[in-house]
Amino acid sequence: MTVNEEQGMRLELSEAQKEAREQFRTFARERIAPHAAEWDRDHRMPASTVAELRAQGYLGAPFPKKVGGGGMDLITYGLLTEELGRACSSTRTLLTVHDMVCNALWRWGNKYLKSEFLPKVARGELLGAFALTEPNVGSDARSIETEARADGDDYILNGRKKWISYGELADVFLVFAHCEGKHAAFLVPADAPGFSHRPILGVMGTRAAMISELDLEDCRVPAKQLVGRLGFGFSHVALAALEQGRYSVAWGSVGIAQACLDACLDYSAKRTQFGAPIADHQLVRAMLTRMIAETRAARLLCYRAGYLREHVHPGAAMETMLAKYYAARTATRIANDAVQLHGANGLSDEYPVARYLRDSKVMEIIEGSTQVQEITIPRYPMDEL
Repeated sequence: MTVNEEQGMRLELSEAQKEAREQFRTFARERIAPHAAEWDRDHRMPASTVAELRAQGYLGAPFPKKVGGGGMDLITYGLLTEELGRACSSTRTLLTVHDMVCNALWRWGNKYLKSEFLPKVARGELLGAFALTEPNVGSDARSIETEARADGDDYILNGRKKWISYGELADVFLVFAHCEGKHAAFLVPADAPGFSHRPILGVMGTRAAMISELDLEDCRVPAKQLVGRLGFGFSHVALAALEQGRYSVAWGSVGIAQACLDACLDYSAKRTQFGAPIADHQLVRAMLTRMIAETRAARLLCYRAGYLREHVHPGAAMETMLAKYYAARTATRIANDAVQLHGANGLSDEYPVARYLRDSKVMEIIEGSTQVQEITIPRYPMDEL
């Protein structure tokens, strides 16, 4: 989006952003999309793809170059996550959780964390994963059960985390616990004593995101790997990281919606019923029209959220939440219609829309469920466009 201080936000991409979008689209179309179904079946994304994402500078892309990031503006970053989400939602998930960890270190890391870990995470040399959810704790994140206690120059962590995207692959984890009655966040390496993980298979969507359950049994972490201060774990570290995650998920949801629309336009032009392509039937045209309108509306909400985030506007958090809420619901609605339009073919692995539907439902649950957002959004002050 181009910016003019007098005119405010303009609904137009700059030439540099348009060029970047074409680069992202080409990469996603050639290097990601052809393999997405296979990765989904295998519940795994290969290390070679992670290396390609790293080589392209896509891991840590929206963070300053001076800390090792790509220095990408937030609209361009949104375009990146849309194109990756359009090709494979599991691949987009890696950017989401990795950048949530990078965000936490960048904003709340101490000197040690910013010197020893942040540059490597920002460059994608170390992969990060976000470990908040637990077997008994989901939306009520303040009620986490994982405990931390001080022990000399270390903390000892005990607890379990569940549904951790890329838990099988990550090198470091942003782990949330309570300590001395206060929420706390810790950067825990995968090789820390007392830390282990195991895969969770048979999930409905984003199957290639290598989702895991984590066990922390007297897991020893140096005190200097506390992120922020005691008491900041949820109110500062988690909320800032979750806002970063919601922004990525919002754009990724637009990507799913666009992928569904692409598939439906192609299928309806080729599929013949009652002597004509089904694209000529009025009800199908109405369905396609709704898909087009809702996808573009979701994308516009993401543009607005990105613009406000780029300008550190006080309304950015609410707009980001609103964009995620609408885009996730839109992706699910459109994916459901896409399967319906494909008929029995939509239920098979021969066409991608079944995977899109499974992945879209995940978007309504992660980084704040649809229902929690419906409770939360009206609490924010409403600024007019």
